[in-house]
Amino acid sequence: MIGVILHGFILALGLILPLGVQNVFVFNQGAVQPRFAKALPVIITAALCDTLLISLAILGVSVIVLEYDWIRMVLFSFGIGFLVYMGFVTWKTKPSEQQQEAARSFTTKKQIVFAISVSLLNPHAVLDTMGVIGTSSLQYSGTDKAIFAIACIVVSWLWFLGLGIAGRSAGRLDSSGKLLPVMNKISALIMWGTAVYLGVGLMGVL
Repeated sequence: MIGVILHGFILALGLILPLGVQNVFVFNQGAVQPRFAKALPVIITAALCDTLLISLAILGVSVIVLEYDWIRMVLFSFGIGFLVYMGFVTWKTKPSEQQQEAARSFTTKKQIVFAISVSLLNPHAVLDTMGVIGTSSLQYSGTDKAIFAIACIVVSWLWFLGLGIAGRSAGRLDSSGKLLPVMNKISALIMWGTAVYLGVGLMGVL
């Protein structure tokens, strides 16, 4: 049992650790929201989306997604368009007090919609989850498979909670307001870089 838990923990951490669009969004929301509680909708939504993807992958949906090229083409196409758009929006986001005011007016519904978008419209994350976690789960059955799934899901929840807390700490330390604009520019570049990466992947599918 310990081996199964460690396998799920290390595998999930390895997939979620790289600086991606979803991580950057959760971190930024933790930083710009006036209170940590205001960032909880983003944190919980991102964790729930990961829980959904992990569950689907382990239940066998990954086999279907990875088998048909047209599904991957649709995922890549939507993902590229979304990341390019989000990159421009993030790049143009106004810094300092104006950014803080915008965060305060960011409704819970908008937070949830954006969190779902960066979680489920990122084909790189979807295919990684389906391909790596889904494939790895095939070696387990019954109770071991359930334990493996729970380990992966727990890592996801702890990670996003920690990311939100880290963002909150960074936002409180940034009294000059100079850090957030830089973070926005870095976030936009990561989104565009991911879009280019997906574009190369799409060409490979075609």
